[in-house]
Amino acid sequence: MHNHLTASLMHDQDLRIVTAMFELLHARAEGATICPSEVARALQPDNWRHLMPAVREVASRLATEHRIDVRQRGRVIQLTAETRGPVRLRLRRAV
Repeated sequence: MHNHLTASLMHDQDLRIVTAMFELLHARAEGATICPSEVARALQPDNWRHLMPAVREVASRLATEHRIDVRQRGRVIQLTAETRGPVRLRLRRAV
């Protein structure tokens, strides 16, 4: 298990999402991003669309916990239920 897992991510589905997300992010070059759909596809390649709301919710929580950045049009944003359009995820850079 990743040390990135927190008590706020209690559900099995959330844990699978977090694990897949960090595996994909750590497999990329430093500063590289992933699309949330990559996480959903890693979990259920043939039936991934229904996972997108959960993936975005987990990404929002991880961003709030300063573990990842959510980017849209090249800028870091706060991902909310009202956020529309494509977003990208990246590991939060150490300061």
